[in-house]
Amino acid sequence: MLKFLKWLIKSLIFSIVTIFVFNFIGVYINANIPVNIWTILIIGVLRIPGLVMILIYNML
Repeated sequence: MLKFLKWLIKSLIFSIVTIFVFNFIGVYINANIPVNIWTILIIGVLRIPGLVMILIYNML
């Protein structure tokens, strides 16, 4: 149980930092990711493929 909570916290921190860094860089290329619970969970669980998936979805 402790291992799962440790993984969950690390994933959430990774996803939040990833979203904010991408949004900071995305200002220059006119792309952003909304910060909400769904995007945080998707990027937290799927990591980089989740980020790419959300980017493709937002570009449509």
